[in-house]
Amino acid sequence: MNIFLDLFLTFMRIGAFTFGGGYAMLSLIQKEVVDNKKWASEEEVLDYYAVAQCTPGVIAVNTATFIGRKMGGILGAIAATLGVILPSLVIIILIASVLTAFMEYEIVAHIFGGIRACVAVLIINAVITMGKKALIDKLCIAIMIVSLVISVVFPSVSPIFIVLGAAVLGIFARGRKEIEK
Repeated sequence: MNIFLDLFLTFMRIGAFTFGGGYAMLSLIQKEVVDNKKWASEEEVLDYYAVAQCTPGVIAVNTATFIGRKMGGILGAIAATLGVILPSLVIIILIASVLTAFMEYEIVAHIFGGIRACVAVLIINAVITMGKKALIDKLCIAIMIVSLVISVVFPSVSPIFIVLGAAVLGIFARGRKEIEK
């Protein structure tokens, strides 16, 4: 199959069958890109997630763009990006056209409550999956704990600064280990 069509269809399927936003898509991206298509290693996908988190936009869209770029250059990036956003765009347009008419019904509030609970589970699943691959030693665990504490205690600190700080800490700690050897 043509790589551009494959990128488009793969990411369209991810976008169509994953609800709850970018973070909820991460485990499906991992399964499709690493396990099924073998377009990237688990480590590469974790790196894409990290960079996508630091760049403007939705993490799943940014990740799709990076993977598309790797597999098919600029046209691959465009194909993957269009694929992942098209289902959401269509669904949002359809929902927006009828939502205001149904918001007054109590059943709609219950439906959204159930969806929010499900989305929380999907996000937790993505965090657990990523944590298993990213927390490979005591240094990574320490960086995760420090990052978590900073983000909880100082919620106004931009995630960009937390990620950059973690990167600097990782470089410093790994460099120091190399010097000691």
